[in-house]
Amino acid sequence: MEYAERMKEIKSSSIREILKFTFQPGVISFAAGSPSPLTFPVEEFGEISKEIFASRAQEALQYNITEGYPPLVDKIVQYNKKRFDMGRDFDRTLIVTGAQQGLDFFAKVFINEGDVVICENPSFVGGMNAFKSYGARMIGVDLEEDGIDVNRVEEILRTEKKVKAIYLIPTFQNPSGITMSAKKRKEIYALAKKHQVLIVEDNPYGELRYRGEDILPIKAFDEEGLVVYVGTFSKTLSAGMRLGFVVAQEELFSKMVLAKQVSDVHTPIYFQILVDEYLSRYDYSAHIKNLQGFYAEKCDAMLTSLDTYIGDRMQYTRPEGGLFIWCTLPDAIDLDAFTRRAMQEKIAFVPGYDFMAGSTDTCHELRLNFSIPTEEQIETGIKTLGTILKEMNQ
Repeated sequence: MEYAERMKEIKSSSIREILKFTFQPGVISFAAGSPSPLTFPVEEFGEISKEIFASRAQEALQYNITEGYPPLVDKIVQYNKKRFDMGRDFDRTLIVTGAQQGLDFFAKVFINEGDVVICENPSFVGGMNAFKSYGARMIGVDLEEDGIDVNRVEEILRTEKKVKAIYLIPTFQNPSGITMSAKKRKEIYALAKKHQVLIVEDNPYGELRYRGEDILPIKAFDEEGLVVYVGTFSKTLSAGMRLGFVVAQEELFSKMVLAKQVSDVHTPIYFQILVDEYLSRYDYSAHIKNLQGFYAEKCDAMLTSLDTYIGDRMQYTRPEGGLFIWCTLPDAIDLDAFTRRAMQEKIAFVPGYDFMAGSTDTCHELRLNFSIPTEEQIETGIKTLGTILKEMNQ
């Protein structure tokens, strides 16, 4: 069977195979990218759902407009303005079925075969695949402690003729957990303005800061409509609702609305009403603060175990927020062998290969997630990884 050429660059992620392994009994998984289900506002959603089906069932179960449920759109616009000083007169907000759909729609309406998209290296595999599926050539730029190497981005913009966009996760980046400095955000925006390329700012983890000071999104100082901002409720309310949003200048917004009309018509209206009612009735900021405290404890538990059982045998980041710690093995230890050995001991994590922009990039890195396992599992699992490291490094 002959498939579309554009699918040739889309590779199956090893993450899915690893997640299958995690369902085996006794496995301690650091492989997830999910929020903890313990943070979902289940009781609140239950109460609201009863009322919706008692008095608004027809509205909640019927078709609706593509752009999004207007009361929810208005709340998102107001929240983003107050929280992030984000949104100008030329901006419009589109409700999408998860942030991933927002990335896909941007690529669908803006990327042609052979266009170049600059991204961080490593980067989110779902984002890179969205661009690759429309024929983009990804050029990865290595991360420094304070974010992407701006000098390298400038060099690419100067030498590559078909750069169409820069894809970034500036805050608690997936998979590295690194946060781009305010200085670099302004420098990247200045480069985008100079070379007239768009920035796609993916911000699923921005609310999950539990240390340090907030840094405004790049979109906050977008005065030319060059930044397409992709946000989500997946990490703060529920991942399974698949409820995200895109903020973009009106012309691009209109094209993305057309893309959505031929994709799924609109995001399920029931979940849009549910979230709108939640935001109306409950203190979302207080909920976010509780999330921050919850994930701070989880992150601290993993860092304490890493410090205790691994120490200087492996490098690892110390994130100020988000859900991930990015680790670098010594050059002498083969990542595949380490992964296999960990799986034999029923410990799962994600090897770094899938996050690399280039298929031939060498990799000694791995991603650890701390949102799902218990603190006891975190200690047991990290202690086991420390033992394996010691054995393999002899």
